[in-house]
Amino acid sequence: MSDRVSVEVSGGVADVRLNRPDKMNALDRAMFDALVETGDQLRLDPTVRAVVLSGEGRAFCAGLDFGGFQAMADEPAPERGRGASPALEGRITHQGQQAAWTWAEMPVPVIAAIHGVALGGGIQIALAADIRIIAPDARMSVLEIRWGLTPDMTGTQTLVELVGLDRAKELTFSGRMVEGPEAVEIGLATRLADDPRAAALELATDIASKSPDAMRAAKRLLANARRLSVADGFLAERDEIGALIGSANQTEAVAAYFEKRDPLFADPAESDQQAG
Repeated sequence: MSDRVSVEVSGGVADVRLNRPDKMNALDRAMFDALVETGDQLRLDPTVRAVVLSGEGRAFCAGLDFGGFQAMADEPAPERGRGASPALEGRITHQGQQAAWTWAEMPVPVIAAIHGVALGGGIQIALAADIRIIAPDARMSVLEIRWGLTPDMTGTQTLVELVGLDRAKELTFSGRMVEGPEAVEIGLATRLADDPRAAALELATDIASKSPDAMRAAKRLLANARRLSVADGFLAERDEIGALIGSANQTEAVAAYFEKRDPLFADPAESDQQAG
């Protein structure tokens, strides 16, 4: 694992931290690679039930490292961008996009804890999480327009889903800064917390105490809510509930509730992980 990202898994919670504090966790190729590698490893770990994503030091992520601009300009035109422009083999993303999209693909809930700034590529990583907890004085911006660029790390898709098309256009065209309270108001963030990482870890611990089968099913259903037709969404609901009812973890949830004890859930089998 690269020193660009630190990971600690405890009690079913993966505590993932961007670890380049001297650069406000700015994104370079090593950071892209580390984020993709981390996502790939966690996705196949059946003991992980929730992920908290945060940044060391003064910021969540300040966006693309300024040294990256010259590196992009020096590349042949077909290869410019955050990571190689062609999609990775077997994926719909290139390396820079996958550094963000890997959190959307995670089979378990991902909570981004945002402090300091989340700018450009940083905000796009945060938008791929399921939940964003933000400090009141934190700032977020779709900042690419300042540098004569456009969002290219999946943000054009995730931003619209969260704030709507007109608001997404306004934020992208202006590149303006949005502080914590407004971020919550317009849907960029989920809620405020004076200590976002502590709040995220507390929520992740609660999530990890629930049935991992039901949690993964819920994430699949909600992730596809805007991508499936209504009929296909209803069919997906029926398929998921049919698989859950009577399963070992579902019966354990019921038994633990009536016996007034903490449930003892089994982690998904490795084969189930790879299938998801």
